[in-house]
Amino acid sequence: MKNTVDAIKKTTQKQIVKGIQKTRELKFYLFKFAIRIAIFFGVLAFYLKDRDLMGILMNQLFWHNFTLIHFIWFIFMGLMIMHLIPNNRLSMAWKKAKETEFRPVENYDELKLLQFVQQQNIAAWKVMLLWLCFNAIWGTLYLFGILTSSDLLMLTVFYFLCDYICILIFCPFQKIFMKNKCCINCRIYDWGHFMMFTPMLFIKNFYSWSLFFTSLVVLIHWEIAYAKHPERFWEGSNKTLQCINCKERTCQIKKKSSFFVLQR
Repeated sequence: MKNTVDAIKKTTQKQIVKGIQKTRELKFYLFKFAIRIAIFFGVLAFYLKDRDLMGILMNQLFWHNFTLIHFIWFIFMGLMIMHLIPNNRLSMAWKKAKETEFRPVENYDELKLLQFVQQQNIAAWKVMLLWLCFNAIWGTLYLFGILTSSDLLMLTVFYFLCDYICILIFCPFQKIFMKNKCCINCRIYDWGHFMMFTPMLFIKNFYSWSLFFTSLVVLIHWEIAYAKHPERFWEGSNKTLQCINCKERTCQIKKKSSFFVLQR
């Protein structure tokens, strides 16, 4: 087993030095990343021009005056719905929860699986506690009138961009807490929407609460799948998650940057 792991590491390092393999999935992720960058700067321009108007529009009914802000809502909601219905176009990081993607490792160690689940659950709760405490700061500032609803929307759009920075470039949660080698192996992959829309909890209107509570449904849906079938989430019990069987290679940019940092 150790020899196999070492061989995979050596192969990965050779690929990193050689260059990035532009798989279909990686190209698609980079395309979506570019779209998120465009959305972020579009909303930022609106925010800098007239953030008071942005707050007013958030509280208007959709059919009263359809604007860029409401268009963004449809994008956010559409992305979450895609994570609640069967969708083969999503990454294996999400599809691993499905029975169709489970390729069991013969005679896998159930005790090690339980240890993995325990370790990952502890790490996940640390992430959740940190995230809620961190965002409680913004919520408190909003409740005291220091921040406005437009400020929290801008923060949400920033989180929207950071979601793909974590996937493609660097993820502090992966590095510090979860210790998973890539997004495909990530225990909290589908927490992204909940983390993204946490600031929306503090704003009491349809626009914000519809986003937050839908993201909560996505989170619960993921946690139920994990609780019922943890064997699908561990590479020691699911061959699909092993590097040698990965076809997406969306971790290449992240690993390449980390490799050269360590080399220095």
